[in-house]
Amino acid sequence: MPWVYLLLALAALALALVSKSTVLTVLALLAALALLLFWVLGLLARRVEAGSRDASMIVDPMELRRLREQAEARRLAQAAGRDASSSTSSAE
Repeated sequence: MPWVYLLLALAALALALVSKSTVLTVLALLAALALLLFWVLGLLARRVEAGSRDASMIVDPMELRRLREQAEARRLAQAAGRDASSSTSSAE
């Protein structure tokens, strides 16, 4: 879609160059300037969109808390497993 703005801007610029009326020339130049601005903003919007993450992948606070609790439980289980294995090996 941004490329359509560029083509329209070029057409407005061509109209400004071939026009004999001052008012039409000024209006065509203003239109060309506005269309060029829309073209640049469209390109920038596409670039930002390409670099952004998918919003559906964002974790809500409740899910994040549940994941933290699971990680903490795993850490405690691993620590308990290491303590149990170190106490059995030292008893031998």
